Amino acid sequence: MTEGNALDGVVVLDLTRVLAGPLCAQMLADMGAEVIKVEHPGRGDDTRHWGPPFADTEAAYFLGVNRNKKSLALDFKSPSGLKVLKNLVKKSDIVIDNFKPGLLDKLGLTGRWFEQEASSVIRCSITGYGTVGPNGGMPGYDFLLQAESGLMAITGESDGAPMKLGVAVVDIATGMNAVIGILAALNKRYRTKTGSVIDVNLYNTGIFLLANVASNYLISGAEAKRYGNGHPNIVPYNLFKCGEGSLVISVGNDGQFKQFSESVGHIEWITDARFAKNANRVENRHQIEQLIEEALSSNSADYWYNVLKDSGIPVAVVRTVSQSLSHPQTLENGMVVEIQHSTAGLIKSLGLPIKIDNVRGRKNNMPPPLLGEHNNEILKGFLGMTKAEINELNKREP
Repeated sequence: MTEGNALDGVVVLDLTRVLAGPLCAQMLADMGAEVIKVEHPGRGDDTRHWGPPFADTEAAYFLGVNRNKKSLALDFKSPSGLKVLKNLVKKSDIVIDNFKPGLLDKLGLTGRWFEQEASSVIRCSITGYGTVGPNGGMPGYDFLLQAESGLMAITGESDGAPMKLGVAVVDIATGMNAVIGILAALNKRYRTKTGSVIDVNLYNTGIFLLANVASNYLISGAEAKRYGNGHPNIVPYNLFKCGEGSLVISVGNDGQFKQFSESVGHIEWITDARFAKNANRVENRHQIEQLIEEALSSNSADYWYNVLKDSGIPVAVVRTVSQSLSHPQTLENGMVVEIQHSTAGLIKSLGLPIKIDNVRGRKNNMPPPLLGEHNNEILKGFLGMTKAEINELNKREP
């Protein structure tokens, strides 16, 4: 078993705020990277104020995506602050930003500057739309991109309004895409000793998330529809009412459908030309789904859950968020971690969904930082600034 964390020794400069960028940086931090989060000295990350709920004075939103980081409060638009920022960049392995395209160039951190001063640094920019196309350079927000990418058009009841997902899925997936790009660039740097420029944006992520639905359209030319909880290509694959309660049932192939039909006491479905093959069931989804609900109405969801589970049929109950986060599967998988915070006390947050060498994240998590909590440690310990230089910088900060 490898000692330490996978990204020990890697320094990440986190110039991001809100969700996609901070999530990316937190995942890298969970895997061992040293992450320095640069924040506006007056207000910090926007999400520090996005509440309730709060733990003491700390917003739950901020606490959820900023653990294992050190906070530096810095006005890098001032000459002295910009000097500090440039020195931080030079000493970093990775720089992540989600500024509007062109801001770093305006500050003098151009491609040419990086080539001359920090050629081995990996740069990752997270934007709304990228830099090209009719929306290139525009800011982007998860809700807008769920709308523009087509995700909302395929989410919700078939006769209802377009609906966004209950979480900022485009932001989250963009942050994960950024992690993938950064890890690939680290491998490239290991071979070439040079940095890379990584571009990820919310728009492309939203399009990418269309997945099989996009492929359906690109191959058939038929407009995608909303199916509620159903699936465009697989039947039965839906939420079904039982005599009491409901179940999610996902039958992925014809062999499973045969076993499912036997389990609910309707073996005749297997030889019915309307349902024998998945393609037939997709064409006749309303008929088979109605027959399934009629069969399940004879008993409770608890009863059918046990029957189908014992028969090897993929089946699930619909849990609330509280039920999900307190479920033994969640807890035994280490997906809820406890961290002691200096002002908020004991807080809980989601764990890293990745294990490396049988370890999920750091063994000892650092709490999300207070605004500017690590200023002296970073300026003096990391950059080697003198007390006089730090005092002069602080005088210039608003």
